[in-house]
Amino acid sequence: MARAQGARAQMALAFEMTYGTPPASGYTKMPFASTTLGAEQPLQTSELLGYGRDPQAPIKDAVTADGDVVVPIDAEAFGFWLKAAFGAPTTTGAEAHYSHAFRSGNWALPSFSVETGMPEVPRFAMYSGCMVDSLNWQMARSGLLTATASIVAQGEAIATSTAVGTPTTIALKRFGHFNGSITRNGANIGNVVSADLTYANNLDRIETIRADGKIDGADPSIAALTGNVVVRFADQTLVNQAINGEACELEFSYALTTGESLTLTAHAVYLPRPRIEISGPQGVQATFDWQAASDPVVGRMCTVTLTNDREDY
Repeated sequence: MARAQGARAQMALAFEMTYGTPPASGYTKMPFASTTLGAEQPLQTSELLGYGRDPQAPIKDAVTADGDVVVPIDAEAFGFWLKAAFGAPTTTGAEAHYSHAFRSGNWALPSFSVETGMPEVPRFAMYSGCMVDSLNWQMARSGLLTATASIVAQGEAIATSTAVGTPTTIALKRFGHFNGSITRNGANIGNVVSADLTYANNLDRIETIRADGKIDGADPSIAALTGNVVVRFADQTLVNQAINGEACELEFSYALTTGESLTLTAHAVYLPRPRIEISGPQGVQATFDWQAASDPVVGRMCTVTLTNDREDY
């Protein structure tokens, strides 16, 4: 009997025309590092009395389908996760490289279906009605650059054969921490040790009474773009901004020598006044837990621009 191994696992994704209905075709093979996406149904312990010390049989509770997918931040496949988180982009360019601008603030977000497969069992799980609740990644000096997409799904269907046919493959071009940079109001920020970014749609699950136990949908509410920047304390620029309550523009970007790039621009970022601690003889660091808001001039909170050879998403 074959045993399931993560090395042989597969993942394919396609956007849905109708919420909760997996498309018959149009799937793309997605690179991923790990996933916790799955459905669970807990049991409710019987509360009945009068049957002795041994309990009666438990009953099934509601089904919950959700989880995280850890994906590489690359020049093409990452655009699918950006589309799921922000909505369809505005694409410009007559030939490669094309520029895809994903903008915050969309009221309607696309749903998609994801199939994860373990062919040696075989077990192929189709998750329909998926929506991205949040997208998070960290910037550092070294290591593998990945993002975590938190997904809310409507349900799970298990089969012994794949339902995606032969998915389209993508040539992987990964960004690395070495390709990253951070600017404030167009100027490089010095002495940055690390940074963290989280874009959240704050999905509201529509948990109605249904015979199949699934949710009716997931509606986006007020979005949030938050994070932190850890800097070696060298000047008062960020502290003064925090004290004065002013906003700045922060730009987090990656660029490859072949022309591909990824840029997240937070148009109006507010900084809290941090505690400056001296914990020993080493360098002093300060952590700014920032929050982004809608910029009155630009008209939105953030823009993510992905430049690659792909014509559309």
